[in-house]
Amino acid sequence: MNDSDPGTLIVAATPIGRPQDASPRLASALAGAAVIAAEDTRRVRRLAAALGVEPAGRIVSYYDAVEQSKVPGLLAALRAGDDVLLVTDAGMPGVSDPGYRLVAAAAAAGVRVTVLPGPSAVTAALAVSGLPSDRFCFEGFPPRRAGDRARRFAELAAERRTLVFFESPRRLAATLAELAAAFGQDRQGVVCRELTKTHEETRRGTLGELADWAAGGTLGEVTLVIAGAPAGTGAGPGHGGAAGEVSPDAAAGLAAEVAAREAAGTPRKQAIAAVAREHGLQKRVVYDAVLAARQQLGSR
Repeated sequence: MNDSDPGTLIVAATPIGRPQDASPRLASALAGAAVIAAEDTRRVRRLAAALGVEPAGRIVSYYDAVEQSKVPGLLAALRAGDDVLLVTDAGMPGVSDPGYRLVAAAAAAGVRVTVLPGPSAVTAALAVSGLPSDRFCFEGFPPRRAGDRARRFAELAAERRTLVFFESPRRLAATLAELAAAFGQDRQGVVCRELTKTHEETRRGTLGELADWAAGGTLGEVTLVIAGAPAGTGAGPGHGGAAGEVSPDAAAGLAAEVAAREAAGTPRKQAIAAVAREHGLQKRVVYDAVLAARQQLGSR
């Protein structure tokens, strides 16, 4: 082949647990691609072995830290006529995993991009959650910093669509507790752990109940599915509500955000003013939210 006849970038989903979930097309692609760009080269070799195939092409590392630097070389291979198979450790590339930079660069260069569909923790968790899935939004991993996380949850408190998150088992208990504070203790949620694997577990309950359960510690890959704000909930911060109106769930989120700023060393008065400014609210509204949260804690 030559530059006028480039190769194809194949974006392929890999099993999120059991190798048996791989499609025959994935096995064929692993055997035949000239280049395999893999998040973990050892894992993709183990997957190929489990599927009974021997990759004929070269396997290159393509993970977060090297993603940007590997794009030019992979584009050069595509332009030279080589098919490049893009895979991550589990699920679909680009969904909280490396991939979108290469796809965007290939598309911009006029290279054909195709998808090899397959397992996804997002849709698998939605399917087993029992929560509405006609409309949903995927939020990936919540921010790691407490202040950033509180702000994100406050913004999402009045979201009507079902929410899907990924989370580390080490941070699961803290995240569920903060979600309960921002969304309300009684909001329904589902923790999907180790989907499709030997120790698969689906735990349903209110956010308060799930936070109590997770406090005992857990292991494995985790996907969270959280019910959207109930119908009739007023618009909260970032959702077009009036400057003096927030829902109870959104108020709890505002209080959590102020608490996170205080924990980081900001005086309460300044924290309230900053949160009010960021969300276009009157300071009185945020102050009332903080006061209500303190009263609720004191009544327990």
